[in-house]
Amino acid sequence: MVSDEALKKISQRFRLPAPVYVTRPRMPELSAYTRYLEQIWDSRWLTNDGQFHREFERRLKEYLGVEHLNLFVNGTIGLLVALQALRINSGEVITTPFTFPATSHVLYWNGIRPVYCDIEDKTFNIDASKIERLIGPDTKGILAVHVYGNPCDVETIQAIADRHGLNVIYDAAHAFGVRIGDKSIMEYGDISAMSFHATKLFNSIEGGALVSRSEKQRTRIQFLRNFGIADAETIIGPGINGKMNEFQASFGLLELDVVDKEIADRKTLTYLYRRLLSDVPGITCLDDIPGMRHNYSYMPILVDPETFGISRDALSEVLRKCNIHSRKYFYPLCSNYPCYSALPSSAPENLPVANRIAGRILCLPLYGELDKETARNVCLIIDECRGAA
Repeated sequence: MVSDEALKKISQRFRLPAPVYVTRPRMPELSAYTRYLEQIWDSRWLTNDGQFHREFERRLKEYLGVEHLNLFVNGTIGLLVALQALRINSGEVITTPFTFPATSHVLYWNGIRPVYCDIEDKTFNIDASKIERLIGPDTKGILAVHVYGNPCDVETIQAIADRHGLNVIYDAAHAFGVRIGDKSIMEYGDISAMSFHATKLFNSIEGGALVSRSEKQRTRIQFLRNFGIADAETIIGPGINGKMNEFQASFGLLELDVVDKEIADRKTLTYLYRRLLSDVPGITCLDDIPGMRHNYSYMPILVDPETFGISRDALSEVLRKCNIHSRKYFYPLCSNYPCYSALPSSAPENLPVANRIAGRILCLPLYGELDKETARNVCLIIDECRGAA
């Protein structure tokens, strides 16, 4: 193990003058956004399917290669509505504990009990081989997450769903632009939900979207997103206000112009991280999956404390003292939150891989405009921590 004094010396030696955060949005040209704002001001059309909303929806469908898409004010509301659109508002849904809180919370808000399934130790996605044993008489669907943009085992999951008459929803918050071969990842399952939060690879400040399989489903989602209103005198059911406004939509339009550059720059940095960390004992990086078009949305590493010499938490603290802000993403597991820990499926013995990964995961800074020298310094600090062990 490394002494506190050795870690202190590393922190003092490598501390950066300005903070480096785990992510940072690539901003569009302010002058371009200002021109859009002036149009919004002149039109006084701020929300409710304005011109920018319509154009953003059209451009997104074109970019992603999908046909049926609805924009939302944020990803969480979109995921909430996805369950309502499929009429899943009771019973159980099988899901992953290794995800952001929203994935579990939307189940709770819809009156659904999450049933947690363990994860794969290579992709950190839900382990499709363990889903079927969790299906019971109250199971209504499967809510899987493409963790860090790595696609789930979509074919196996769909086969299980078809055998048991279940719906499949994908939380694709990390998976913007990801493709399996020539097919968009958004085209799998019954509905895929995206997030355009400011911390994401692609953002509209706040925002999100649902991709569904039919025009009938898209229309139902449209009504549910707008208070259940079908027309001025017809309410089809209890909807919600999930509409994206014109300020978000216009920002998203400009981000579409730079997202390919962002992905390319992140890819370069990801490969640099992987190369520099490949020979550090106790540090494991994820690899690309053959046949996939990745988006390089995160830079996760696993820290094996026995081999590396210090724990993930200790490494995170050293980086923080060097003014480098990493993130334990995802820790803790959803299954360990007080609101879900009493569920039978939350027992740690049911989720051995997820608990092990959550205790070792650390996401390093990654965004397109991150300086390569800063990425090298991050790797150097990690190597120094190992060297001091």
